[in-house]
Amino acid sequence: MRLLLDEHFSPEIAEQLRDRGHDVVAVAEHRAMRSLADEVHFAASPEQRRAIVTENVGDFRPLLAHAARTGTSNYGLVCVSPRRFPRSRNTIGRLIAALDALLRANPDDDALCDREWWLQDPSQ
Repeated sequence: MRLLLDEHFSPEIAEQLRDRGHDVVAVAEHRAMRSLADEVHFAASPEQRRAIVTENVGDFRPLLAHAARTGTSNYGLVCVSPRRFPRSRNTIGRLIAALDALLRANPDDDALCDREWWLQDPSQ
């Protein structure tokens, strides 16, 4: 599986996951991507073959539902609860470990096609 980290996630997360052998890109790493609307990132999912990792469930779930209604394929959503994975320097390791576990368990690009997945903490 390949991932696109929504703009709320630090590029450090993508860097550390790449160091572990995963194909991960963070919106925050690319100036041109930062200004794009969620709809644009979601529409690019099939071309890029990337599932989108987001806390912004309120915007992305309707896009996923619309894609299902219209039969438009996508590479899925990885939803991250800010309660389970608060964004801070102290908790970044837990998020990286959880994404690493997800990627290792789902090596195929299309593992989450047209699906929503709520990220779990593998240590719990």
